[in-house]
Amino acid sequence: MSELDRTSSRSRQRDQRKRRDTAANHGTTRILLDPTSERTLAIRSRVPRLTSLAGRRLGLLDISKPRGDVFLDRVEKLLRSRGAEIERFTKPTFTKPAPVDLRHQIATRCHAVIEALAD
Repeated sequence: MSELDRTSSRSRQRDQRKRRDTAANHGTTRILLDPTSERTLAIRSRVPRLTSLAGRRLGLLDISKPRGDVFLDRVEKLLRSRGAEIERFTKPTFTKPAPVDLRHQIATRCHAVIEALAD
């Protein structure tokens, strides 16, 4: 497959996703960008939102950037006031993706995760 064909294929997939997202959001267009360097475009469906935070375990992931913990401390306080159980996780470094074992731990122990990006 030539580079032009790959670019055209990605463009068609992006257009299809955009049309689907527009229909699902009652005419509101949302464009989601994936910052990973995937060679092929991965089409992922969205996970439904939680209907309530009460009794749900939420993971707070600190990616180890300065002041991320300060942000997550505030988020934790807010979420606890809404009945959520909180579990904190920390990436070893912000320069690389989270290790597989950490991602597995979060996925198996939490209903949802919030990732802190701060400086």
